[in-house]
Amino acid sequence: MATSNRQHSLANRLLCGIVLAMGVSTVGCTVNTGGQTLPSGYYLSDDVQYFAPGPEFPLQNEAAAQQLRKAEAEAQRAARK
Repeated sequence: MATSNRQHSLANRLLCGIVLAMGVSTVGCTVNTGGQTLPSGYYLSDDVQYFAPGPEFPLQNEAAAQQLRKAEAEAQRAARK
């Protein structure tokens, strides 16, 4: 009787594993990360998205602010001399 239960248990586990593997393989794994859907199972047939080109250097305001601070610091050093 014990071997019969073990065989049924093994058969049930094997059957569940096969059904689970079939279910996972038929469903696309889609992850939404940072506003992007990665990867889509149908990415070759998806619509193409267009993003307008932005500035070539994205930190232009920060660079300008740093140059301004540097110029102000040099002006203060020159005034002290």
